[in-house]
Amino acid sequence: MKIPLPFTRVLLIVAIALFIPSCAINPVTGKKQLMLISESQEIAMGAEYDPQVVSTFGLYEDEELLDHIRQKVEEMGKISHRPELQYHFKVLDSPVVNAFAVPGGYIYLTRGILGQLNNEAELMGILGHEMGHITARHSVQQMTKRQIAQLGLVVGMIASEEFRQFADIASQGLELLFLKFSRDNEHQADQLGVEYSSKIGYDAHKMADFFNVLKKMELESSQGGIPTFLSTHPDPGDRYNTVNHLTDTWQDSLGFNTWIVNNDEYLQMIDGMVYGEDPRQGYVDGGTFFHPELKFQFPIPGGWTLVNSPLQVQMSPPDGKALIVFTLAQQKNLDQAASETIQNLNLNILHSTRTTVNGMPALGVLSEQAAQNQQTGETASLKVLSYFIDYSELIYIFHGVANRPDFDSFFRLFESTMVRFDRLTDPNKIDVPPKRIRVKQVPSSGTVANILTSLGVSQEKMEHTALLNNLEPGDRIERGKWLKIVQ
Repeated sequence: MKIPLPFTRVLLIVAIALFIPSCAINPVTGKKQLMLISESQEIAMGAEYDPQVVSTFGLYEDEELLDHIRQKVEEMGKISHRPELQYHFKVLDSPVVNAFAVPGGYIYLTRGILGQLNNEAELMGILGHEMGHITARHSVQQMTKRQIAQLGLVVGMIASEEFRQFADIASQGLELLFLKFSRDNEHQADQLGVEYSSKIGYDAHKMADFFNVLKKMELESSQGGIPTFLSTHPDPGDRYNTVNHLTDTWQDSLGFNTWIVNNDEYLQMIDGMVYGEDPRQGYVDGGTFFHPELKFQFPIPGGWTLVNSPLQVQMSPPDGKALIVFTLAQQKNLDQAASETIQNLNLNILHSTRTTVNGMPALGVLSEQAAQNQQTGETASLKVLSYFIDYSELIYIFHGVANRPDFDSFFRLFESTMVRFDRLTDPNKIDVPPKRIRVKQVPSSGTVANILTSLGVSQEKMEHTALLNNLEPGDRIERGKWLKIVQ
């Protein structure tokens, strides 16, 4: 969790004017297709999404790396099917392995996926794939289908402070930004990724290699509040062979003498990149969440899962029947923060009390809310226990939420977490450096396992580190090759 930027919730309503369909020429296929969102609307939509994405996930700042990739995105955009579109590229400060694009030319990669890549050709393939989703207008096609089905589409509820989805915790997140594209969409994006990266001289065979790495990783559907690449980009079949075949075709037609890979150059660019969770943004140790920068701590209910994002921390039990949300108020006054939050969330107060939490002024509020399940459409009555805590000139907020029948069984657990919010003063918990990718040169030829052992990698981390380099522990590597390790 970071101190969030001023965050104004944007609710975009893309209305179907008189529900009159319009046809547009798809930039990639050249064919007419039903499209209810114009290009200007698409660009405006991307401009609205971008600050929300940034404030929700945060940016990873490395100007040298960013400048290099932006130049490549600009070069690729000029040979794409939409060369007139202005493309934007940003790296999100998330450990999750993912890449995605939103309408209007915005492409995002997480530092997690950059750390997993091993050469610039893989990077160009992924960028080309995401650019393909934009040039073929896949997201806009999905929106059009929803408009037709629902006679209207409401989008942009990103990290909303409204708890209308509490009855369905699994649906939290940036649903629209991470649309699951169809198999045809994915196949076309793969084709375009090969085409675009090949046209600027990169070896797209490496793109196929990276798809194999993703499969080996067996990524879960969601980590850290952001879906993973495989969950948002369903595998359209045998991608490895398909992409290799497409690459052979393009390389034969283009006839370049050599194809760019840039292993060593890429690894040098990501040397020192933060790997995994960044403890400076908050971390879990021994059942307690610590935030070194804001200097607070609180316990996590036993067995609960915690998801930390720049805007809020979420905790939930395995059965998903409850949720604790911890966030920071925009207001600087305790009473104002409580009043405006209760009003904004449409909560009906049942009881409130002025108290202290470990010597800090606080307000405890018990309330209820009627909420609609976004999947079933059913309305359920929720109860909410909220604590507003004034600490270090900031107002922190806890919300514990459960359906009315389940609430009493969670009440004490909610309260126990909230009233144990405390100052963080232990220097051993404050001065915790993040793990970083370090690029090391192989001192002598040997097996991956032997080399990694000589570089200080433990047996426990051997397979993970080998996969980080797209290698197997038994593979042989030669002296002088560069490898990634995590320190």
